[in-house]
Amino acid sequence: MSHVAPKSQLFAVFAALMVLTVVTVLVSRVNLGYFNLPVAMAVAVTKALLVVLIFMEVKYSPKLVQVTAAAGFLFLGILVFYTMTDYLSRNMLGVAGR
Repeated sequence: MSHVAPKSQLFAVFAALMVLTVVTVLVSRVNLGYFNLPVAMAVAVTKALLVVLIFMEVKYSPKLVQVTAAAGFLFLGILVFYTMTDYLSRNMLGVAGR
């Protein structure tokens, strides 16, 4: 069973991706302090979800495919979370000998 997405929907998603790309560039040039990373990640996740749901047609796939895609996103989120906790805690203890 395949789903044929209307061209208008595909063009709308493409336009949204282009707008979000411009937002990404503009946000990178503005100093938001602590919020630079969360805003950039929110835009990136939004773009990734649009690509996965619409262009990869996960939105119209069987439930098993949707659950598998969601599990992949969850696992990626866990990996990013643990990477960021390690990265952000590097300077907490200091370096021996300094």
